[in-house]
Amino acid sequence: MANIKSQKKRALTNVKRNLKNTAERSRLKTAIKKVLHAVEANNKEEALNAYNECSALLDKAVSDHIKHKNYASRQKSRLMKAVNTVK
Repeated sequence: MANIKSQKKRALTNVKRNLKNTAERSRLKTAIKKVLHAVEANNKEEALNAYNECSALLDKAVSDHIKHKNYASRQKSRLMKAVNTVK
């Protein structure tokens, strides 16, 4: 553990931020899987709802600097392409 007060605080905030970012990444991966499972089940309405939720989470991840904007754009494109294949 650090000796300087500001380093102690930085160590604590790093732990908190790491937990928050890990939870956010996990939530994002779950949302992506939810869209893909809805596509596999041929449920267009559920897939669109899941896509809208996932798209919002991707945008939030970009604004929070958790994911790169190109990653979010690529995932949204890939997921929308999958949703459009459902009849």
